[in-house]
Amino acid sequence: MLDAYVAAGGNVVDTADQYSSWVPGNIGGESETIIGQWLATGVDRGQLVIATKCGRMPGLRGLAPATIRAAVDASLRRLGTDYVDVLYAHLDDTDTPLEATLETFDLVRAGKVRYVAASNYGAERLDQALKTAAANDWAPFVALQTHDNLVER
Repeated sequence: MLDAYVAAGGNVVDTADQYSSWVPGNIGGESETIIGQWLATGVDRGQLVIATKCGRMPGLRGLAPATIRAAVDASLRRLGTDYVDVLYAHLDDTDTPLEATLETFDLVRAGKVRYVAASNYGAERLDQALKTAAANDWAPFVALQTHDNLVER
């Protein structure tokens, strides 16, 4: 399926560390593992945009600095790559100071992540995150993924 997707011109593969932890017998990371196995078949990694998310994986919930670092390292291992193109905060973690999360999300400087983004952030919190990143010269969120569809608005 992924080969056909790329052959048809697709180049963005979006996943998350928690996928598919909700399936009985799964622990999370299964989607990243499948994508990593596919990448290992000789797919031109440079032609793809690989996006993943952290913050909702069982055992690695939230956006505390140590959690983010552990989640990113685990995602890179499962994906079999040394960087992800886009790392999303899978949800806002109001229990962790925003500054701590954003400073850690500046993994761009370490080369593990090319861009950071937000998923399921409200407008006020997103604005605060963008201003905080700019004030501290940290990598800003470059995209927002929201839960919005015809069934749930």
